[in-house]
Amino acid sequence: ISLTPSFFDDHLRLNLNGKSTWNDTHWGDTGAIRGASVYNPTWAIYDENSIFGGYTEVTDINGNRVTGAQPNPLGRVLQRSDHGKAYRLIGNFDADYRLHMLPALRLHLTGGYDYAEGRGTVFVPAEAYNNYNISGYDYAYGPQKNHNRLFTLYANYNKTFDEISSTLDLTTGHDYQFWKSTTAAFEQLNTRGEVQNTSAATDQRHALLSYYGRLNYSIADKYLLTATLRRDGSSRFANDTRWGTFPSVALAWRLSNETWFDNLHNVVSDLKIRVSYGVTGQQDGIANYGYIPVYTISQPGADYMFGGQPVSTYRPEGYNPDLKWETTTSRNVGLDFGFLENRIGGSIDYYDRKTKDLLATVPIPAGVNFDKTMLTNVGNMKSNGVEIALNVIPLETRDWNWSLSANATYQHNSITNLTLVEGAESPNTLVGPTVGVGGQQIQVFTEGYAPYSFYVYKQIYDEATGKPIEGLYADLDGNGTVNSNDLYHYHSIFPDWIFGFSTMLQWKKFYFSTSLRANVGNYIYNNVAMDTGAFGTISYNNYELNNLHRSYLETGFVNRQQLSDHYVENASFLRMDNLQIGYNFGRINNLLSMNLSAMVQNVFTITRYIGVDPENNSGVDSSVYPRPRIYSLTLGLEF
Repeated sequence: ISLTPSFFDDHLRLNLNGKSTWNDTHWGDTGAIRGASVYNPTWAIYDENSIFGGYTEVTDINGNRVTGAQPNPLGRVLQRSDHGKAYRLIGNFDADYRLHMLPALRLHLTGGYDYAEGRGTVFVPAEAYNNYNISGYDYAYGPQKNHNRLFTLYANYNKTFDEISSTLDLTTGHDYQFWKSTTAAFEQLNTRGEVQNTSAATDQRHALLSYYGRLNYSIADKYLLTATLRRDGSSRFANDTRWGTFPSVALAWRLSNETWFDNLHNVVSDLKIRVSYGVTGQQDGIANYGYIPVYTISQPGADYMFGGQPVSTYRPEGYNPDLKWETTTSRNVGLDFGFLENRIGGSIDYYDRKTKDLLATVPIPAGVNFDKTMLTNVGNMKSNGVEIALNVIPLETRDWNWSLSANATYQHNSITNLTLVEGAESPNTLVGPTVGVGGQQIQVFTEGYAPYSFYVYKQIYDEATGKPIEGLYADLDGNGTVNSNDLYHYHSIFPDWIFGFSTMLQWKKFYFSTSLRANVGNYIYNNVAMDTGAFGTISYNNYELNNLHRSYLETGFVNRQQLSDHYVENASFLRMDNLQIGYNFGRINNLLSMNLSAMVQNVFTITRYIGVDPENNSGVDSSVYPRPRIYSLTLGLEF
């Protein structure tokens, strides 16, 4: 629903919007994808004599399921009902008032409310592989509510001074945003009515308060100045460090508006030089209460037994009362250009960013805090690069229109400090997901290297066969022994180059469009190949054979080599995100407009990476759900 009334000779304009959605979703077992790749492909899926709901499972000589054996992947999916319903209501309004006595001054008020409520149930029957003869069926129920409130009020003064060919634009305002998420406690039961686990009720809240002012000033649309000052307060920090002040300034010179440039306008349509400096604050991605002690309920497996029943306990989480804003100082130099009446246009930018008080989780000595790690402001990081954008209109006639857009970004990141005390010796801080049975982290923060660099051994290869030699690594420090001192930094998860391309071609009422992306120089640790590609994992017991990863044919490894750089793979890729073709019928009998289109999403991906998907935010591939290829046919009607 949308309403846009106006009052007082159009001095007051309102914009009211409301939307409601309802979703009914059935979730699958997320572990079934990887389980299917390991499950023995020669075994039958169904067994009419099976006591596990008719699905084949690995059993011992007594007919009992073998603990730790790979479960039937289809049974994992079909014997688990994970059903969720979600309701969402979004409403917002804008009120813009231009003063009668001072038309250059506007007052603007924005308010919004986003409410979502979800309820989910999980049911696993008694005959399922993980419940049979153990606990009977599992039943769990979990409701959740989310609230998001937004309030913005600002005043804007815009005045043109014709006598000096100048325009002044002033804005000052205030923003307030509040988030709240609650979940109710519920019990997980089995068929005997026994409590398997009690989930904790949670109440998470976060507020962000901002005050800001902005100045835009231009002279003859040639000399441009923008200055901004904002002060932000986040409830995620203690009172003493809650507020941060963030200034920015930008200058621009549009050379194409100079009188001495007139003779070039038949070729150069626009030419502008820009420079900017600014400071921004970062507080996303951290806990809402990381600065105070918080006690949370234990997870399943960490309960204590009292009276024959598992009882959940409360455990303290690590905290840091000195947390403060992570700040990034950015410097930018740019050039905007346009040629041939802007048929060719684009920009070139060089940026240099320095981040200090980096928010990171670091290990701490035992007994110092409630946990062995702590989120703190530690270290600095720098990044610089070049961004290039190009827009071209090769063809523009009565029947034909063709546009092209392309962009390229080169980036370099490195950590410049990782100590709480300036000048102290910087440690190697292991970070990221764990790999292997022992839970080894293979990414690291180290001064002088990109964040999340892989920290591994240099694999030695057989010169005759080209295969890696199991357990043989380079002695990089030359002391005759290979140990942790020989681990080295080997590539990073971040690409060196990022490319984008899109095009749209229109002929009369037909149109065609597509977009592509490419990353070059990003690497991924293939944890799936490492974990399931060693011959020793072909069986965890005497009752089954697992399906080995195809990487075994290249390595011949008997045991897992989780710290080998062999599993750090180049994940550069070219991906076509979408492809669309359509026909615009236009107005039909002056009653309606109609448009028909067909689209394919995730059209293709070209990569040398042998895993499922070369895009992975963590840099460690431990099996992901494959991106679906989506085909859609859309009919648009407008009355």
